[in-house]
Amino acid sequence: MRAAVLHETGQEKLEVLDDVEAVGFGPGRVRIRVRATGLCHSDLSAMSGVLPQPAPFVPGHEGAGEVLEVGEGVTRVKPGDRVVVCWLPACGACPSCLRGQSELCLAGFMNAAVPNFRRAGGDVFGFAGTGTFAEEIVVDAGCAVPIPDDVPFDIAALIGCGVTTGLGAALNTADIEAGASVAVLGCGGVGISVIQGARLRGAAEIVAVDPVVSRREAALRFGATTAASPDELAEAKQRITGGEGFDHVFEVVGRSATARTAYDSTRRGGTLVIVGAGATDDHLRLNMFELFFDEKRILPSMYGGGDVLRSYERTIALWRAGRIDLEGLITHRVPLAGINEALDQMRSGTALRTCVEL
Repeated sequence: MRAAVLHETGQEKLEVLDDVEAVGFGPGRVRIRVRATGLCHSDLSAMSGVLPQPAPFVPGHEGAGEVLEVGEGVTRVKPGDRVVVCWLPACGACPSCLRGQSELCLAGFMNAAVPNFRRAGGDVFGFAGTGTFAEEIVVDAGCAVPIPDDVPFDIAALIGCGVTTGLGAALNTADIEAGASVAVLGCGGVGISVIQGARLRGAAEIVAVDPVVSRREAALRFGATTAASPDELAEAKQRITGGEGFDHVFEVVGRSATARTAYDSTRRGGTLVIVGAGATDDHLRLNMFELFFDEKRILPSMYGGGDVLRSYERTIALWRAGRIDLEGLITHRVPLAGINEALDQMRSGTALRTCVEL
């Protein structure tokens, strides 16, 4: 089958090959024909080495498709079912799951060190234990989450990561109250989903901050009340909050410099939500006095900070009701052969979400 492979960490280009085989099928496993996959910035971070991932590997973790085959013991899905790929399935039995924090379950990460594919030259891994830049994947049964027939594959793919992460950060982690002031730093697909979540919760002011003009313009269409470049953030803070700072600030970039700006933009007693996935050697510097004196809450948000399956269901219900716009997030559509051009568009910031149709 065809798949896009990164041969070495640090390379910017993928090679689309037709000699890749999905491996690992057996009891408790599911073979999926991938129909659509979104490009997430985490894929770029894995390619560059910011996020740890063994190479060679097939990027992609935001996918949807149909079940081709199920292994012994699999009962939740059957051949022909439409599914979204969950890259972080919960085991249901570990301490995190039993505490109701299934987004912190580490069981899914164990798959990242097991090869998902094979070529004549050797084993190939799948990013985050999946690797959706491929026509077929084999995953644990928990990674194959059934979806209703009326949910298109491209919409389902977005729900698999970016939308769930952004909406969840606003609805679960921050628990935004009606009338609040909100700033979102980084307005790609995830940041736009944060904005939609803030709008759903009734935030009075939603400031979208991004250096790319097209993203700022898009943010206004999705519910932001103000759009600002990073250089304009201080003026917006002064004008909207009287210089006090915003009730909730979301960092959706994954860099310490942006997180520091976000912290400084949060009011005393407000909430800073860290949504972006950053590097292990990028350290956020805060002094002990400001931590004590300002009483700002710093809340990381892993995969939306809540039960993933419930979040999927909520997102589908909101989409059906017309309360959130998911179609509008997809600004580019490409075949697998156009994957490198799509990655370049993401690096330049000209795409909110690109859908690869397989």
